[in-house]
Amino acid sequence: MAEAQVASRRRARGGGSGSGGGAARRAERSAVRIETARFIERNIPDFDLLTPEALEIIEHNAETVLEEIGVNFVENPGALERWRAAGADVQGERVHIPRGLARKLCQTAPSRFTQVARNPAKNVEIGGRSLVLAPVYGPPFVRDAQGGRRYATIEDFRSFVKLGHMSKWLHHSGGTVCEPTDVPVNKRHFDMLLAHMTLTDKPFMGSVTEPERARDSVEMCEILFGKDFVAENTVMTSLININSPLTFDAAMMGALEVYAAANQACIVSPFIVGGAMAPVSVAGTLTQVLAEGLAGVAYSQLVRPGAPVILGAFVTSIDMNSGAPTFGTPEASQISYGMGQLARRLGLPYRSAGAFCGSKLPDAQAAYETANSLNMGLLAGVNFMLHAAGWLEGGLVASFEKFVMDADQLGALHRMAEGVPIDAEAQAMDALREVGPGGHYLGCGHTQRNFQRAFWRSQVFDYKPFETWDEEGARDTQALASARVAKLLADYQQPEIAPDVNEALHAYVANRKASMSDAFG
Repeated sequence: MAEAQVASRRRARGGGSGSGGGAARRAERSAVRIETARFIERNIPDFDLLTPEALEIIEHNAETVLEEIGVNFVENPGALERWRAAGADVQGERVHIPRGLARKLCQTAPSRFTQVARNPAKNVEIGGRSLVLAPVYGPPFVRDAQGGRRYATIEDFRSFVKLGHMSKWLHHSGGTVCEPTDVPVNKRHFDMLLAHMTLTDKPFMGSVTEPERARDSVEMCEILFGKDFVAENTVMTSLININSPLTFDAAMMGALEVYAAANQACIVSPFIVGGAMAPVSVAGTLTQVLAEGLAGVAYSQLVRPGAPVILGAFVTSIDMNSGAPTFGTPEASQISYGMGQLARRLGLPYRSAGAFCGSKLPDAQAAYETANSLNMGLLAGVNFMLHAAGWLEGGLVASFEKFVMDADQLGALHRMAEGVPIDAEAQAMDALREVGPGGHYLGCGHTQRNFQRAFWRSQVFDYKPFETWDEEGARDTQALASARVAKLLADYQQPEIAPDVNEALHAYVANRKASMSDAFG
């Protein structure tokens, strides 16, 4: 089922004839319809790449890493004390976690939880058989067909939030969809949060770059949802990266501590470039990623048992000639498949995959690499897919054209995840009998009943005959996507928000900004 908000729409009722009925039908077809698909529930099996024996070896080795090598919690005496009290061997900033301790602590983390949206119809469930799709996160640059590559601004950020709101197949507004470099570093999280809270009613992510910014995120949510409601519900999911190899820094862990204590969800995710930040072998990288993930998830449960958390794996390989990260590669897919199996054995929600590519343009390279990454994520059992739309140039660029190209292709993931119906209507025996040998199915009753939804249809690609395509300007996919961007932004309609809440949010942001000097470093 899809939730639809329909503006300025009139239905033509009855048979009718003449220009009146036709005009009404044309008006209905051209009316702006804002639809958001429900998060995906997979009706297809996960792809289990590794044997049970291989999984057991990796799990054993990860526990060995935690016990013998240990992990660093830098500049965070509170974290060291928590680990010491839990039974870990703490030597300086190095924490050696006894075999089995991290796994035991992870058992209190929920296997599935709900993130509440401002519009309850857009709540998402993370874990189990679900897949939630969120846009690109973190690029300092943006690109569009008109202006090329440039530093991102807050207006670019707002445009991406609007595009996300208008994109049917995106369930989540994300977080730092691009980094607005025209706003001071210490203040830009206010503007980004305000955009997510007012320009869309989909769920969103909080700020993690400093613990204080995480607290600001919680306080703004208390204004948006109500303080008591936030205390009892998860309204944010936020990204906590581990500094691989085996290092947990104070800024990220401080943000995790704020969110876990407030019962808000965190994605605990190693950031791996294979060959540079982890071993070159798939099994070795899986061992390190699992060790880091176990330590991070376990720490969230030391802060607050039962705090919602997602086990993450962001993994790329490396070009050994240039040192540049590569995407859509078989090795990265193998690691993502393997981590999916390991996450399921732990009973934890899993984050991985995305619209990854290393290309500088939304071209064939971008499409190949992205398709490999998106389809892998669906089959790997991913529950939360960050970077599902807009990623370009290894994550340095958020592309407007690629955003709508990717968001369009997410519809194919929805359809694939539905599986193959086998009910009486799907069996189509009446159609087979009606048409018989030598006929065609275009006019048969079964086709007439089902044609509108029988096949997934792109809103970007061109399937017209050559002559028509040529007469319309011989536009390539980037040109078609650019037109789609313009249409979505022109059709954008801001969702309603209570005036007193809107006023309180703007006042909070104004007061907090006024309390600090600008910092651009």
